[in-house]
Amino acid sequence: MADLDDIREGRDFGLDQAIAGQQFYLKGCDNLDWGMKDRLSRIFNKKSGRTVMLAFDHGFLMGPTSGLERIDLNILPLVPYADCIMATRGILRSTVPPTSNKPICLRADAGTTILTDMNDNVFMDVQDAVKMNASAMAVMLAIGDPKMEAKTVANLMEAVNAGQKYGIPVMGVTAVGKDMVRDTRYFSLASRVCAENGANIVKTYYCDGFEKVVASCPVPVVIAGGKKLPEMEALELCYKAINDGAAGLDMGRNVFQSDAPIAMIQAVHALVHDAMSPKQAYALYEEIKAAVKAE
Repeated sequence: MADLDDIREGRDFGLDQAIAGQQFYLKGCDNLDWGMKDRLSRIFNKKSGRTVMLAFDHGFLMGPTSGLERIDLNILPLVPYADCIMATRGILRSTVPPTSNKPICLRADAGTTILTDMNDNVFMDVQDAVKMNASAMAVMLAIGDPKMEAKTVANLMEAVNAGQKYGIPVMGVTAVGKDMVRDTRYFSLASRVCAENGANIVKTYYCDGFEKVVASCPVPVVIAGGKKLPEMEALELCYKAINDGAAGLDMGRNVFQSDAPIAMIQAVHALVHDAMSPKQAYALYEEIKAAVKAE
């Protein structure tokens, strides 16, 4: 077992230096197979190199939480404005029209609603991901809890092995163990462990010093939106993350729990892809909100 107390904190992140020898537009992806690159290019915009993912997989642990009571009413109207959607296979098959033509980041692991028992989570049959034409598979990695960490690392490895076989990228989703602090050291550790074990994308949380998290992770990093924030604060969070090198966002509650979800996802999209400032994006949010209300 790694001795985390004897690890020296990294200092040389080369923040002022570009990645050497990169040809494919996403970092760390030059040596991937054609199918992997094809799927990643569906998720990440080729001009900006970024993505706005709409996450609504929360129900696999939380049930019908606020904003997800009716996927058909609350989420489907948002799908056209996302670059990629993140959902479970049950919701995709029961509710999301296949004619949506959006790349799918498929939640590929499952656990119990009792969070302390998430060490029992399992990885789905990869052939189901193939049948669903998934562009990526999302698997949780929990660092800091001995039982959860061992199982989730095993799940991640299984997902990567299957993904390599079928050409499906894997997104490692970092979770916070009870003994870990939400800081640069933890997120750098968790993100790097995901990448070292073969994840092609890492989803993690924003923190102070986030540019070091991104610089020390050799594959694209997207941030989770986390708990609901006021719209302006959420847009400022997005801006900081993109400015610090994030390759995009995977937002859920800060979109579908917004006072105006359709306006919010369009504002986030403009901020990520069109280099809007938070103030500009918020002005767009207010404009679209007013227009939708007037209809």
